Amino acid sequence: MAVRLTGLGVSVYTRIARLMLAERRIEYEFIEIDPFVGTSSALVDLNPLHTVPVLDHDGFILHETSAILRYLETAFNGVPMVPGAPKPLARMAQVISVIDSRGYWPMVRQVFAQRVYAPLYGEPVDEAVIAEGLRRAVPVLQALERIAGERLVLNGDRVTLADLHLGPMVGYFQQAPEGQEILAGNKALSRWWGWFRERPAFQAVDRPVGPGGLASPPKRL
Repeated sequence: MAVRLTGLGVSVYTRIARLMLAERRIEYEFIEIDPFVGTSSALVDLNPLHTVPVLDHDGFILHETSAILRYLETAFNGVPMVPGAPKPLARMAQVISVIDSRGYWPMVRQVFAQRVYAPLYGEPVDEAVIAEGLRRAVPVLQALERIAGERLVLNGDRVTLADLHLGPMVGYFQQAPEGQEILAGNKALSRWWGWFRERPAFQAVDRPVGPGGLASPPKRL
């Protein structure tokens, strides 16, 4: 069965999909397309929304990261990553919702993109954007800290889709010194991160970012 993933290597959502493929040990072809540099006819053919990642499994085309993960969970054999009990299942959904709707922008697009990513390309750093991102990230990590402390998910024991959604975003956020300091103040979440970052799947996907000759780098995460 042919599996292809179209995405942008530095994108957290592409990394989330690649994490799932790695955890499931699924062999796949990776096709790199930057959706932020012009309009790619190849990407439009796959996804009229012109976003990544996009999964192609034997001609079945699927975009939206959450949908891709749920599909891979059921289409391929492996250790279940969706809890069966109501409370862990609800917590998993809660983590995904919190990090997607409230964590991604401040943690990745504001703090990481400005403090870490922009300087790699010689672009100016906007301290006001970083300050705003840090302010907005604090309650997000506090909410996740409560969940990690409860240990229904983010427990450093069993991987769920919540871990896969959160890992790449924390991985970027903690590269900023301020992000690392905030993370360290959340003990349960820090313990989870110490466990998750050592997983072979994460280490296989987590590659350093750096200049690659593409335009507007802070917008491409």
